[in-house]
Amino acid sequence: MTDPRLLSERNIWLATVRPDGRPHLVPIWFVWVRERIYICTESRSVKVRNIAANPRASAALENGNQPIIAEGRATVLHRPYPDDVVAEFKQKYGWDISADGSYNALIEITPEKWLRW
Repeated sequence: MTDPRLLSERNIWLATVRPDGRPHLVPIWFVWVRERIYICTESRSVKVRNIAANPRASAALENGNQPIIAEGRATVLHRPYPDDVVAEFKQKYGWDISADGSYNALIEITPEKWLRW
C-alpha cells in the first residue's frame, strides 16, 4: 500500500512487545522506502531489545481521524545502512543517519496487514 501520508508524515507510533507481554508504544521519526517502514534508533533501546525477543510490531500514523496502521515483522539492521534509506532520512529530516554515532540501529518493518478506517 502506498499512501502519500507515509511519505509526508513526520512521526509514526511504533508498538513493540516487551518480554513480559506488555506493549511498548513510542512516537518516532520514520521513512517509507521500498514498501517498508524504517526507524533509526539506539541499539540499546527498549524497542530494539523487544524486537530481538519478538519481531512482531505495529506502526500507526498520528492522525486518529484517518488512521493508517501497519502490522508486520520487524528486523534490526546495522551499518552500513541501505543507501536509499539514508538518502530518504537526509531529504525528510536533514539527518545523516549513517554518520550519527548514537543512533546505531535501523529497524525495518515489513507490513503484513494494513488497517484503515
